[in-house]
Amino acid sequence: MERPCVIIGIHGLANKPPVDEKTRWWKAAIVEGLTRNMGLADPAPAFEFVYWADLRYDAPLSEDLNREPFLPYEGVGPLPGGEEAPATTAKDILAPVYAGIDKVEEATGVTLVDDLILEHRFDDLWHYHAEQHFARQVRARLIERLRAFRDHRILLVAHSMGSVIAYDVLRLLEREEPSLRVDHLVTAAAPLSLAKVKLKFEAEHGALRVPNNVSAWTNLADGKDVVAIMGAVSADYGMSDFGVRMTDRRVVNLYRRPNGEANHHKSYGYLRTPEFSRIAYAYVTDRRRATCTST
Repeated sequence: MERPCVIIGIHGLANKPPVDEKTRWWKAAIVEGLTRNMGLADPAPAFEFVYWADLRYDAPLSEDLNREPFLPYEGVGPLPGGEEAPATTAKDILAPVYAGIDKVEEATGVTLVDDLILEHRFDDLWHYHAEQHFARQVRARLIERLRAFRDHRILLVAHSMGSVIAYDVLRLLEREEPSLRVDHLVTAAAPLSLAKVKLKFEAEHGALRVPNNVSAWTNLADGKDVVAIMGAVSADYGMSDFGVRMTDRRVVNLYRRPNGEANHHKSYGYLRTPEFSRIAYAYVTDRRRATCTST
C-alpha cells in the first residue's frame, strides 16, 4: 500500500524570523526549486518544520533586523548544478589543512581549534554541547515530529547545526524505536566533520556511521560555504549495519541578500539546488501526479 510522503525540515544556528514566516520561506524555496529544476507546474509538498530558535532567543528576529529574507532567484529555467561549480574553491584549499588539524584533535582529544570555531562562529552549537537541558529540548521537538509522521515516507532535511541535531536524534531512535524510519536524510552545510562534533558523537553513540534507521543519506555542500571547509563528510562516516553509505554532492548555492551580497551557507539557496530538487521530487505532488512517487 502506498504511504503518504512528507518533507520535514530543521533549521540551523542563530536566531530566526517567527516560526510561521520561516516555515513559509523554507517551503517557498523548495517549491521554487521543484518548479524551475523539475518542471512541476504546481508542486504541493507536505511540509513540516522543526523550529527551535525560541529555545535560545527571547524573541524572533524582527523584520528590520533580518538581513536574509527569502528572495526568489532571478530569471527562469533550471538553476546551476554542482557540475557547474568552480573547479577549485577555498574549501578545496582549506580542507587538507583542516584535515591535518582534525587528525591531531581526534587523536589527542584536545580540540582547541574547534573550540575556538564553535565558541565564536557556532555559538548555538557550543551551547547545544554544553547544556544538556537545551539539547534535550531541541531533540524532543524533532523526535515529536518524526513520531507524528512515522507512517509516512519521510524526507528529513537538516541545515547546518540542524544536521548535528538530526544525527543525534536518529542514532538515539535507532536504539529506542527501531521501527521508526527515515527514507532519505539530506544534510546541507553540515559541520559534521568538525573534530569536536565527531568526538561528541562517538562518546554518545559509538563509531561514526550512517544511522541504521535511514535508507539513504545525501550531504550537500557548496564549495564556497565556510561551514563546509572540512571536505567530504562521507570520508568520516562508515556505512550502516545494513550497507547504506552516505553520498556527498557538491552544489552551487546562489543565495544573495537584498543588498546583493552572497551567502553560500544560506538554507534557501540549498533548498532550490537541482541536487536537492531531484531528491525532493519523489516526495511531492503536482496537478499531474496523484501521489508522491515511490523510490
